[in-house]
Amino acid sequence: MLPLSAVGVDVEAVLAGAADMEAGLMTPELDANPAYKYAAIRNAFYRKGKTTEVLATYEPSLQSFAEWWKQLFGESEGKDNKGIYPASVSYTTDLHSLGQYIQEGYRNLFETVIRIEQPTSEVILPSDATVDDGLEYLAGQPLSFINDQARLATQLAHTDGNVPNLLLSVKDQSEHSLGQLIYFFELACAASGLLLGVNPFDQPGVEAYKGNMFALLGKPGYEAQQERILSRLNL
Repeated sequence: MLPLSAVGVDVEAVLAGAADMEAGLMTPELDANPAYKYAAIRNAFYRKGKTTEVLATYEPSLQSFAEWWKQLFGESEGKDNKGIYPASVSYTTDLHSLGQYIQEGYRNLFETVIRIEQPTSEVILPSDATVDDGLEYLAGQPLSFINDQARLATQLAHTDGNVPNLLLSVKDQSEHSLGQLIYFFELACAASGLLLGVNPFDQPGVEAYKGNMFALLGKPGYEAQQERILSRLNL
């Protein structure tokens, strides 16, 4: 919460959103608990060979959130040679690069798409009949509408290409909604780890590189490890 507060985010609203989501996810019943349902669907995909999940966003403001999501699921699930590999894309920017792979590449993927129902700001495309760019038919349309049609078109194309799509709808981009989304994914991640049979609350794998780095940097207490590493690296 401290970094969020430092950049002016209303952390009380974030926490309130998380608390509201917690209250709504208290039931253990799968049909009534979206977080557990999401975890169960992910696990079902995993068992069918869908080993990579792509988090797709259509709002540039969610790029950093996607990075947090990758860390959450990567550190929580990637253990004991198990786990779904978490990746992310920012649409529509990535549609002409990673979108090609998602459409026709190796079929081990599924997508989770975040849709913002009420964008923070709105841009209306202006009309300019003097410019023959073939886009005049879009004049007067909100940019959010065009973005949403891109989402629908992409979801159809990708599902036709055997990439299952999950859709998460978020009301808006407020701090309250951010808190809800954070809690939703944290609970789902914990449940998903348990379904995989791993402990979702530790991260032993990242200690391996840290120990090597401390040794190479000459941190006191790592002398023996440094000697072994330097020998392996022929340094």
